[in-house]
Parts: sequence; C-alpha cells; structure tokens
Amino acid sequence: MKVFYFMLLDVKYKLMANQYYTSISFGVFIAALLLLYQLSSDVSVDQEKELKKTLIQYDLMKYKPYLDSTGCNSVITLVNVWSDHDNFLKKYPNIDVAADIYKTVNKIKHDLIFHHWLRKKDLLDSQKIFFNNGVDSLLKAYIADPFQFNSLLSTKQWNLWIRAKESLSGTELDKVIEILWSELEEEAKQPWTTAGIFILSLSVALFTGMVLTMSQPRLEANYGNQKLGFLSYVTGKYLSPLKCKVVFDWTEPQVVGNTMSFTVMFFQRNGQAYPICNEDNVLIEITQGAYKIACSVELGGCQISDANTARVQFTVRRAGEYRICVLVGMTHIQGSPFIKIFIPGPPDPMKTSFIHHSSTVVGSEDIPTQLFIEPRDKYGNLCTVDKDCDPASEYSVDIIEVNSGRPIPDSFRWECYSLISRLVLVLKFPREGCYRATVSYKGQTIQNGDFHVIILNQEESFMVQKNVAKKNKCYEVKLLALNGERYQKPKKVYCYISPKQLTLKEYMWKFFPKHIITFRLCPSTKFKFQSKRNILQGDPILVIDDGCQQEVELISQDRNIIAATFTQFLLKNIGGSETFKDKQDFFQHEVRKFHQKHFHDKILIKVNRENLLESSFKETKGFNVSDWCKNFEITFTGEEGIDWGGLRREWFELVCSALFDPENLLFHSFKSDKQGLVHPCPSYKRPSHLKLKYYEFAGKVVGKSLYESSLGSSYRQLVKAKFSRSFLAQLIGLSVHYKYFEHDDPELYVSKVKYILENDVESMSFGICFTEEVYDASGQLLEEVELIPNGSTIPVTNANKIQYLNALAQYRLTTSVKSEIEHFLKGLTEIIPDNLLCIFDENELELLMCGTGSYCIADFKANHALSGATYEFRKVLEWFWIAVSNFTEEEMARLLQLQHFNQLCLPDYDSYEQFEKALRLAISEGSEGFGMV
Repeated sequence: MKVFYFMLLDVKYKLMANQYYTSISFGVFIAALLLLYQLSSDVSVDQEKELKKTLIQYDLMKYKPYLDSTGCNSVITLVNVWSDHDNFLKKYPNIDVAADIYKTVNKIKHDLIFHHWLRKKDLLDSQKIFFNNGVDSLLKAYIADPFQFNSLLSTKQWNLWIRAKESLSGTELDKVIEILWSELEEEAKQPWTTAGIFILSLSVALFTGMVLTMSQPRLEANYGNQKLGFLSYVTGKYLSPLKCKVVFDWTEPQVVGNTMSFTVMFFQRNGQAYPICNEDNVLIEITQGAYKIACSVELGGCQISDANTARVQFTVRRAGEYRICVLVGMTHIQGSPFIKIFIPGPPDPMKTSFIHHSSTVVGSEDIPTQLFIEPRDKYGNLCTVDKDCDPASEYSVDIIEVNSGRPIPDSFRWECYSLISRLVLVLKFPREGCYRATVSYKGQTIQNGDFHVIILNQEESFMVQKNVAKKNKCYEVKLLALNGERYQKPKKVYCYISPKQLTLKEYMWKFFPKHIITFRLCPSTKFKFQSKRNILQGDPILVIDDGCQQEVELISQDRNIIAATFTQFLLKNIGGSETFKDKQDFFQHEVRKFHQKHFHDKILIKVNRENLLESSFKETKGFNVSDWCKNFEITFTGEEGIDWGGLRREWFELVCSALFDPENLLFHSFKSDKQGLVHPCPSYKRPSHLKLKYYEFAGKVVGKSLYESSLGSSYRQLVKAKFSRSFLAQLIGLSVHYKYFEHDDPELYVSKVKYILENDVESMSFGICFTEEVYDASGQLLEEVELIPNGSTIPVTNANKIQYLNALAQYRLTTSVKSEIEHFLKGLTEIIPDNLLCIFDENELELLMCGTGSYCIADFKANHALSGATYEFRKVLEWFWIAVSNFTEEEMARLLQLQHFNQLCLPDYDSYEQFEKALRLAISEGSEGFGMV
C-alpha cells in the first residue's frame, strides 16, 4: 500500500512538470476508477432510498430488521427474496410476521409490474384515472371492460388504452407478468454499459489531463458532505467509515432499566484522528424488534482529545436483541450493525401474576390443581426461569382454612417450566373445604395472588357438574343481612342460580314467590367467605357484593356448592379466565364467530369533510348489520386519494370527535372546563337538531370499532373518547349510585355529596328534600324534579341521606338521559351482543373500546412553547424529549399528572444520564409540584 502511495505522488509531481501525455494516462486511470465508484455508489444509494420509500408506503418499516437480515437492498431484491417463502420461514418461523410481509410484498410486485406496463404503453399519465376506477393491477386491466374509460380518457390516451388492451388479448397473463418482471430486473442492474463508461471516462480523462498539467489537481469525491482535494484523497486525509471504531461501556449480558453509553471514535483513512461535526452526516439508529429507541448523541467533547468522538446514550426498557447501526452518510462504520443482548430484571410483584386466573379456584379433594405464574420484571418483560431453581426461596404461599382459620402448610408444591418461563403452583388438599391462599414474592403479594380455593368431595363435584348441565338450581339459604339491615333471626329464603344471574326469593304462605334481590352473573359480582358462627350452629357464611347494591349476607350448609356452581357458570361465560387479556381474546373470538356469515368486503362511503357527522349519518342510514361489518372505503368529497386504510382511520377519528367532543353537545362533560369525562347530554341541554337517532349512530360506530379490532391488529380501531364511569356501567347493566360522582363529577362530589356525607344534615340551616332543580344550557331554571314519589314533602335526614344521594345519582346519571342511553345501546348491541359486553367491568370496557390511553410524543413535542434559547437549555431540552420517548405508559401518565401548571423547569445538567435520573425521580416522587435539582 505504501508503494502505491509513492507511485501516485510521483505521478502527481510529474504532472505538475507539464508532462501532458503521462497526465492523460493517469487521468484515464483515475477518472475510470472514480466514475465506476461513483456510479455504483449512486445506484446503490438510489436503490436503498427507493426501498426505504417503498417500505414506508406499504407499512413494512416495522419489519426492516427481518428484511435486512435477508440481504434486501432494493425493491427488486425484496420481492425476489420473498419469492422463496418456505425457505424464509425455516429461518424466521414467526408465521404471522412472515405471512404479513409475504402478502404485502406480493402486492408490491404486482404494483411494480402494472406501473411498468403502463409506462411501456405510454399510459402513465392516466394512472390515477385507472386507480380511481378500480383498475390497479395487470389482472384487473386484463379483465376490464375496454369501453369503461371511454369518457374518462383523452382521445390520444383512449387509443393507447385500446391498443394496450388488444396486446393483452389472446395471451397468457402469467407469461406476460413473467416477461415484464424480467424487464424490471434487467433495468435494476447497472444502467451503464461498458462502452458508455469507457467513452465517458475518456472524456473525463482528457479534461483531467488538461487541468492537471496547468495546476494542482482538485478531484472531488463525496464522503458524507466532504469535498476532497486530490492530495487529501491520495494521502488518506479524509473520514473513512471503515477506520472508525465503537467502544461500549458495558459487558454483556446487561439487565434492562439502565441508561447505556457507548463511544464512537472517528478516524481518517490514514489512521489519524478525525474531528467530527454535524456536517459529517453521522447517523445513530438503535432498534429493538419493530421499536426504534431514542438516543442522545453528543459530538466531540470538552477536551481537545475528544474532538474525534461521539458519545451516545440510550435507555433500555425492553429485554431482547438490540441492533445498533452507526453510519457516516449511507455507509456503516466498521462492525456496524452491532447486536447487543439485554436480559429481564428480577420479578416485580406488581407485574407478576397468575395466568388464566380466577378469584375462586374450584378443585376436588386429593386431585392436584395446577396454577401457572408468569414472573415479569418492573417493565413487563417475561423473566427467565431456571429449571433447577427453587421458587420457595423467593415465593411464599400462605393457605388457611376459612372456617377454622388454621394454616394448611403442606397443601402445595412448586414446579418450574423453564422453556415457557413459568412457575407452577400445584395445590392438593386431602379434604373438602373452603380455603384462602395468598402468594407473595419476597414478602409482597403478587398482582392477583390473593384468592379462594373451594375443594369439593366426590359427591359435591358430581352435584356441581349436574347443576351446570341443567343450567338452573335452587338452594335453601338463610338471610342474615340486606340493605344494611341485619336481621335478629335469620330469614329463610331460596337462592336460584342460572348462567345469567343469582336471585334470592322468599315465599309468602309457602306458595307465592316474592323477589328480594338479583345479582348478575359477571366478574363484578364477588363472593366473600367467612368463618362459621357458633350461634348459627356452624353453618358457613357467604357474602355477595356486586359493587352497586348493598351486600347480602347468607348462611348455608351448601355454601361451597353454590359458590362452585356460580364460578363454573361465570368462567364458562367469560372464556375460562378473569384476566383482562384472556377475556379480551374470548370476546374477540366470539365477535368473529357471531359475524362469521358477514363478509368483510369493501363498501364505498362518500362523506363531506365540512359536514362530516350529518353526511356520515345519511350515508349509513340504510345500512343493515351486514353493511356495518364491511370494510369501509372512505372518499372525502372533492378530494383525491385512494383509501389504503389511512382515510378509514382518519374518518373514524373525525367521526368520534364529532360525536364525543363536549363542544358539539351530543355528549357533555360535568366539569366546567369541558376536559372531563363525557356523558350523554340530556335533551334540555342539547340543540334541537341533534336527535336521538345520532346516539344510535354513535353506538354503531363504537360497535364497528370493536368488531374491526376483533379482526386483527391491521384493522384495529379505537374510540377517541373518555366516557364517564357511570355511562360505561350502564352499558354493561350495572346500577349507578352516589359513589360514581367522585370520578365522573368531582366538582359536585366535593361541593355537595361529600359535604352531606361528612356532616349532620339535620342541623343545616337550609332544608333538603328529595328533589332536584333542573336548569337549561343558559342557566335558566326549568323545573324541580322529585327524586322519589312525593319527594318534595320528604326531608333528607341523617338516616336517609344515603338514599337521597343514590336517588340523586339515579336521576342525574341515568333517568335524565335514559332515552339517550337506550338508543346508544340499541346501535351498539346490533353489532356487539350485550352478553359479551357484560364480561367486563366499566374500567375494562373503557380499555377495550378506547385502548390504554397511550400518549403521542409527536403531538406533545409539536405543541410545546419554549422560554429560553441558550445552547445549554436547548441541549437539556433535547435530552428531555429523548427521555420522554423512552418512558413507559405509566411513567408518561405520571409526568402529565403532576400539578406543574403545564410548565416544566429544566435546570442544567452535566450529562444525559444525570438528567434522566433527576427526571425519573421527579415523576416518581413529585406530588405537589414539579422540580428538578
């Protein structure tokens, strides 16, 4: 290599001595090399740009790590690699990912072929016309009516179209497609012929020779944004990606949860340090699967010796394989991409839980019952389980018999399943009974680790099976307490259990049944088991509570059979598990099954953006259930655009905004600033043009979003609204009470409800009766409503104030909007059966419809205002956005919940790591204000 450098320098000095012919020879050599390099580099860069553009257009960027590993560096190679689908699956057995990519890549191939065919037939100018009328592939062009575009194309384009159609007739379409694809493959190769390169090189050589004989040579080569002189080029004084190095500040494996750092060191081709700056186009990209990880990059440093370094820091939250790419321009530095592995942290009790969980476990005596635990760290990563570990060293299990209160220490054992990262708690009891189990990790109860276990003997197990098969059973029980009133002598009543409800009745004169109370058979109805009481001759106690009605306290010798029958009915109704994820999977499966006869084919919807709600309502007014289950293809009047899914999602968001935004008055917020939860707006506060039919339409929109989400992630739709808890409760059949005011209408709760609860009502100077004043939107008193019959004559006392508050909740949250809720439910249950909605509580229903309430960092960033413009402040601000980008949803929620009056004060810090620690400390411990020191 040194000999080569000296030869070049010798040639250079001879050129400077006006040796013309030698300069021409040298120029031919240099120009040819540079031209060949430049052409290959430009083609490669253009192909990579086109590939990236295609991946973005067809929503494949999330699979880029998979595609990179197959050597895909252009759109053509992308399609060709995926033509061998089976071989790819052997390497990447993720069938869902493979199928998704394969389907999309097949679409790309046919789009390219159709575009190429149009170009060959001089029909590219009419491509939009073809697309807008459903001809978007060669197959559709092949079968299209030749006169379909008679009135849409110009005379010239029409003649070209007819000739193009004639060229397809009588041919085998597969062969035509094969020929067209071969032509595309040829075009993707080096576009310069050998003769063309020689001629261009010779021309450049003549020009170069003339210049070199007259002055010092100045050849240019692009390395990032550098423009290099000839001397710099031949002496290696330029930034060389292949000479750069990366030094990682950690050893593997590393546990998630830390801020990681590494240093990139930049060097010239000749091995000398290269001072790096922003103009050198350095790109650091860190990905984990489909996720892109935000990172802090600081070029140079405070010391002169650090001028050739870049300091990179990023936060690790997800366990797994991380891909770190370091590029200069479009070129990877030496060793890039780097693969780093991060492992889960220790189990966290708040994230660790039983899977396929039930709050009451039913088993049989002397038969083992297996309960599976998934250990997860504080960030939700599944922890590794060593097959040789002893869970008893970290996990504790406390089991007591409910009736006697004595511990049962020898009723369980542990097993480890390392391949699926699960622990198994095996329960085995020698005798029937009711037990309470508590499972803890290092002294703290795990997420759903407190539950009851009912163990049945052989006869009881047979009876429960028989009850479930008959779907109805009655048991004699004794009623101890109802509506807060405890009976001096237990009352004999009958308990009826069916797949839908548990009902208590008593018989008048042993013949006439009288209804006492009914509990829905759903997860919100809970059983509490208590020990025996001697005064009740040893019969076990059962308390039933659904969170809405007053608790009911019963005693029965058949308590365990009643509870086991109820539990078996419940688990059958909700898919076998009480966890939200399992219920969601069951819900979506049942929705797909319910609509399996309805095809999800496309249906065109044309709406006016300026009059969105009314035009959408009119467009769907005549739709039946089958139409609502179709795939809406949205067109906005007066706008061009093909709906590949983006317009449909935009329509959903806009319609939800029009329906549920408090400013539109179909729904309203109890808070004066209109930022609270939304609730149906009563007729006396609603504009006259917003009829009840719009609530039915709103229900259908919500129902469609739930149906679309059940079809898979690519169709998932979320309702952009935050509903009041009392409204959600009524959708699943729950009764409302005064406690809902605390969450839905906090202003009323603090000013009135809480005051009445905590004070002596009878000593107040002003009297309260069972009435409510009703005002219109302008604040004008409309009427005074009696909350109960003759309510205006019944004063509120300390004894009946709970009854008054519940009656107030019933009127404000239910009765005043009864028709609105009924119409909403009518539309919703046309698409989603009500029995499926009832498997969730109100919080879970909101999660199902509206998602996790994830926050958009881009919106947050786009809507902030700065107060400060120094370099130090902008550096810290950049760190802030990087840290926020790596926040979990819980951390983001804490940040936005801080009472900082929408203002963040960001002091100066010496490093990103120091700043991030201070920020996380502030959001975890800040309650009254936001400050970082």
